[in-house]
Amino acid sequence: MTIQRGDTLGEIARRADVPLVRLQRFNPGVDARRLAVGQRILVPTRRERAPAGGPYRYQVRPGDTYSAIARRFGSTPQRLASANPGVPATGLRVGQLVKVPLDGGSRRSPSSRGDDAAATAATPRRLPDPGPVPDAARGWPWPLEDYRIVRAFGQDDRGTLQPMLLATPEPARAKAVADGEVRFADSMRQLGRVVIVHHPDNLQSVYALCHRLLVDRGTRVSRGTPLCEVGRHAATGRHDLLFDMRHGGKPIDPARVLR
Repeated sequence: MTIQRGDTLGEIARRADVPLVRLQRFNPGVDARRLAVGQRILVPTRRERAPAGGPYRYQVRPGDTYSAIARRFGSTPQRLASANPGVPATGLRVGQLVKVPLDGGSRRSPSSRGDDAAATAATPRRLPDPGPVPDAARGWPWPLEDYRIVRAFGQDDRGTLQPMLLATPEPARAKAVADGEVRFADSMRQLGRVVIVHHPDNLQSVYALCHRLLVDRGTRVSRGTPLCEVGRHAATGRHDLLFDMRHGGKPIDPARVLR
């Protein structure tokens, strides 16, 4: 599934009706405190299991290979093949359950305090510090030609980091602020239609609350390419665009980049 604004691993686990610790173990390396909009995670089914010492019981998904499964869980294709005699690498079927052995001792048993406590006690991998914003990311154009800043980037009264919200007086098209590739173009809960563009130097721009999308995932875009139409929202009566920028997955103030 794709992370939407406001999602937490605990909430995702509750909606999927799976233990939080199982969700976390099926996503090694995902930092629960630094989820990024547009980030993809794997939600285990009720048939799948993740005992602390392994082997995991994993349900094959479209496009899976022993190599891909092994990379996800820090194992090797050879160990998967040995753990699943009679299931050759060329014979994997979608929906099939396979055993995924883990490196011995690399997973500790969950705390007796329960799934949430175990997940909290774990030490997830944090996003690496991307360093300063590249010099090339300066003076980029704003995504709208005629706009006003309704909400600046920053923390609200509860300390929650909020993205920038722009408003335009009439229907308009939001444009790409720089060259890049569309990595997401679909709907998200609470954010409506969303476009996420990845740019060089590990930068991303996010355009949300769109009325209609004008690009597809995988599209290469140039600075100024129309990405989506901004329409009137019944809740505000305005033509709003939620605009967010990230460097290495970490949110940054768009005002640092845009002219």
